[in-house]
Amino acid sequence: MESLLPEGLSYSDVKYLPIIKHFAKKINLVDTIDTMVKSQMQLQPGQAVLAMVLDTLSGRTPLYRLKEFFHDKDTELLLGTEIDPELFCDHNLGRVLDKIFDTGAQSIFSQLSQNAVKRFGIDTRDVHFDTTSISVYGDYELTEEPFKITYGHSKDHRADLKQFLISMLCVNRNIPIVGAPKDGNASDKTLNNELLTHISKYMADHGLKPGAYVYVADSAFVTEDNLKKADERQTWFLTRLPATYNECTRIIREAVASDGWIDIGPLAEEPDRPKRPIAHYRAYEGTVELYGNLYRAIVVHSSAHDKRRHKRIDRMLQQDRKQLEVDCKEATATAYYCREDAQAAGQKLIRKSGSSYHQLQINVEEVPKYGRGRPAAGKPRKVLRYEYRLAATLVEAPEKVAPLRQEAGCFVLLTNLLDQQEDWPAQELLCLYKSQIGIEKNFSFLKDPAIVNSIFLKKAERIEVLGLVLLISLLIWRLMERCMRKYVEINDCKLPGWVRRKTKKPTAFMMTTKFASIMVITIDGHRQLVKPLKPFQREYLDALGVTTDAFTFP
Repeated sequence: MESLLPEGLSYSDVKYLPIIKHFAKKINLVDTIDTMVKSQMQLQPGQAVLAMVLDTLSGRTPLYRLKEFFHDKDTELLLGTEIDPELFCDHNLGRVLDKIFDTGAQSIFSQLSQNAVKRFGIDTRDVHFDTTSISVYGDYELTEEPFKITYGHSKDHRADLKQFLISMLCVNRNIPIVGAPKDGNASDKTLNNELLTHISKYMADHGLKPGAYVYVADSAFVTEDNLKKADERQTWFLTRLPATYNECTRIIREAVASDGWIDIGPLAEEPDRPKRPIAHYRAYEGTVELYGNLYRAIVVHSSAHDKRRHKRIDRMLQQDRKQLEVDCKEATATAYYCREDAQAAGQKLIRKSGSSYHQLQINVEEVPKYGRGRPAAGKPRKVLRYEYRLAATLVEAPEKVAPLRQEAGCFVLLTNLLDQQEDWPAQELLCLYKSQIGIEKNFSFLKDPAIVNSIFLKKAERIEVLGLVLLISLLIWRLMERCMRKYVEINDCKLPGWVRRKTKKPTAFMMTTKFASIMVITIDGHRQLVKPLKPFQREYLDALGVTTDAFTFP
C-alpha cells in the first residue's frame, strides 16, 4: 500500500520519550557506556542501552520487540543519531549485552549513579538497603556464576517457581546507586553482611567516609555477625529490632509502664480524614543489650495500631473469656446450703481467674425452696429452706488489657548512634526509617513479567545486564520525580494531578500521562510539534527543567 504522506514528510509518536532522553543525557548515559565498553559494532553499546531504556519506560514492551518499537520512531531525535531500526535485532542486542557483562554491569551502574549524584546534587547521607525476589517461569537450569536461579523463600508467595534475588542500595529515599542479582536461595542476613563488607567503598565513590552516612535496613540486619561488622567498619546503622528478641519485649513493656513518651505527632502531610485518620507517633528512648553490647533503642508507638496484632489480642481475649465462662458455668450450677460455702467457692473462682485478662464479679444469691402443693388462698407459700447460688459477671480488666493494646501498637528501632540524641533525635530517626518505603516501591518497578521473561533471559550473564537496564530506567524515573517535587517544594506550588486536581506530590507516571498525545512531524529535515503544547504540559516541563527544544532538536 502506498504511503499517503507527501514525499519528505514523516511523523513520529514521541510522547514523553524526549524527556527521558534529556535525563539520560544529563547523567551522560551514552558516553559513559561507550567509554567503558569497548566495541567495534555498528550499533554502539551506549545507543543500544538508551534504546532499551526508552523501550522499557514507554509502557514496558518486551525487549525482543525493540526493532518494531523503533520502526516508526524518529531515532535521530530520541537517540541523538539516526539509526536503522534493523540494527536492533536480537543478535545485535545479545552481543551488546555480552560485551557489557564482560566489562561489568555493576561498575557501569556505579559510574552512572555517581554521575547522577553529582549532576543533581543528591544527598547521600542516608543509605537504604533491601532485597526482593524475582520469580521466573520455565525450567531454568542456571546454577553457575554469576548467580543461581533456583527455589528459595519467595517474597511473591510463589514457592512453586524458581527465582533470583535483587539487592538494592538507595540514597535520598529512593535513588538507586547499587543493584545486583543474587542467588535465588540467598538469605537477607547474609546479603546484609556481604554489603557491609563493601559499603565503605561504595560510599567513598560518592565522597563519603565512614561516619558520614547512616545505613538503613530491615530487621533481617539484626544478627551477631552483622552488628559486629558494622562496629568494625564504623558504620552507623538504623534498623528494626525483631520481636523474637527478649530485649524487644522488655523495652516495650518498660516504655508502656514508665509512660515517659516523647510526643512526635503526625508525620504524614495529608489532612486527617474521618474514614482515614492519619497516624500519631510517640517515642521512648532506652537501651538494649545484644550479644554483650549496648545499643540505642527507640520504642515507637503508633495510633494506627497494627490490625493483625490487635486481631491476635482479640482472639486471645475471646479464648480467655471462653475458658472463664466454662468455669463460671460449672460454679453457678452448683447449689450451696450455707452462705459461707457459696462465698468460699466464689473466692476460689476469683483466685483462679487472677491471671486472666478479665475481671470476675461474684454475687451470692439466696434462692428459697418451697414445699409441695398449692398454698391456701390468701396465704404465702411456705419456705422449707434456702439454697445459695453464685451469679458471675465477666468484664475486661482495663488495667491489664490497655497496656497489652499499647504494646501491640509499638515497635523498636535499633541503632548504634548512642549518645547522639541532639544530632539524631527520635523524630528524625523515625522519619529516616519510614523513608525505607521508597526502596520498597522501587521493587514493584522491577517486577514486570514481560521484561523478566524476555528472550534474553536464558543466560545468567544476560539477566544481570538486563538488570542493569532496569536499574538505569529506575534511576531516570526517580530523578524525574525528584526534580518535579523539588520544584514544587522550592516554589511552594502545585502541579496538575489526576482529574483536574492539583497535587504537591507529582509522580513520574502522572507526568507520562500528560504527554501521551505528543507527536512530532518532520518536513524536509525540519521538526515541529503537530499541536502546540498545552499550559499544563508547559508547567511540567518547567518543573522538569526541560525546554520545548527537546521535542524538536536531537
